Amino acid sequence: MAASSPLLQPQEHGGAAGAGSGKLEIKAETKGGGAWWRRAVAVLIDEEEATTQLCFAFPMILTNVSYYAITLVSVMFAGHLGDLHLAGATLANSWGTVTGFALMVGLSGALETLCGQAYGARVYKMLGIYLQSSIIISIFFSILVSVSWYFSEPILIWLHQEPQVANMAALYLQCLIPGLYAYALLQCTLRFLQTQTVVIPLVVCSVVPLLIHVGLAYVTVHVFGLGFKGAALSASVSIWISFIMLAIYVKYSDKFRYTWKGFTAEALHHVIPCMKLAVPSAVMVCLEYWAFEILVLLAGLLPNSELNTSLIAMCVNTEAIAYMVTYGFSATVSTRVSNEIGAGNLEKAKNAVSVTLKLAVFLGVTIVLLLAFGHDLWAKLFSESDDIIRAFASMTPLLTVSIVLDSAQGVLSGTLSS
Repeated sequence: MAASSPLLQPQEHGGAAGAGSGKLEIKAETKGGGAWWRRAVAVLIDEEEATTQLCFAFPMILTNVSYYAITLVSVMFAGHLGDLHLAGATLANSWGTVTGFALMVGLSGALETLCGQAYGARVYKMLGIYLQSSIIISIFFSILVSVSWYFSEPILIWLHQEPQVANMAALYLQCLIPGLYAYALLQCTLRFLQTQTVVIPLVVCSVVPLLIHVGLAYVTVHVFGLGFKGAALSASVSIWISFIMLAIYVKYSDKFRYTWKGFTAEALHHVIPCMKLAVPSAVMVCLEYWAFEILVLLAGLLPNSELNTSLIAMCVNTEAIAYMVTYGFSATVSTRVSNEIGAGNLEKAKNAVSVTLKLAVFLGVTIVLLLAFGHDLWAKLFSESDDIIRAFASMTPLLTVSIVLDSAQGVLSGTLSS
């Protein structure tokens, strides 16, 4: 299926440029000629490649943080209703991430490889077909996950969680089930756009729903009097708003006239090949999340389970927010490497990995410094309890070490997925 001739100007596709490689053609301007600092930077990092990646990574970071913040804001609203509510919401959010949200992220990861290489090879029709195949896979697994969420209370009790906390967590997850399907569709669409280096619309369709969500969560929790249920329901509604915005953009934007041809039965023939990539990708992503989220379950086995569950979940959520920065670079390197491999530029692909790794570690250290000096302020967003704030401060040193190490690991996993 050869690439068609109309796509001789790839810049029409969401700002992607470079007919040969599909990458952003952004060149750093060299003002002042041979400034010493510019020569020093050139020794450490490829400036042109770094500029290209930063222009792609920052919008992706903002997008990922905004999507994660939607569920996190709901946890914060629930937490201010009481310690039991905070423990229930944090346990639900962690269990939902372990069994659902992380799984959807991993399953959609197949598109980074398939769509990225198809775009680099300029076989544009296949992007829409791969998208539909991935959606079918994600919806199938969403049905299985939603059943487990509905009956999560006995599962959590079987895992020796405090019965009251397990009951609250199950209630929260049941109200979050509609959002799971939207999140599955959202992640597939996001990968479809990401591999075409479409970034600004992703920012708009994530930041706007997040801003709406803050007001919506307040209204459902306090004005409508839905309380704990309202926090979870507002998250589901906000995720659906985000997906609908992206779907409308893909449907009516002229930028995707070659990559989105509408629904087709041909996608069914690619479900199994797509699943062969999606399942290993999901396992890899889930293992990354499980390594942290399992700590929340273990905290429920300790004395004073309400405080410990809340504390560990706060640490895990903080780690996850930091990982969103790394994941932005992971998405960048996956897109850059797959595009370059598709175009046959192996040396450029290797250089992209080196540059991304350096940038991710640098930003990881920056987050560590912010956390070290602002941990009390961050903890107060979750709870007003002095005990929880003090306990979180004592965990900060260990948390910062984990964040730095996770920065490098995230980039390397993105490289493997491409």
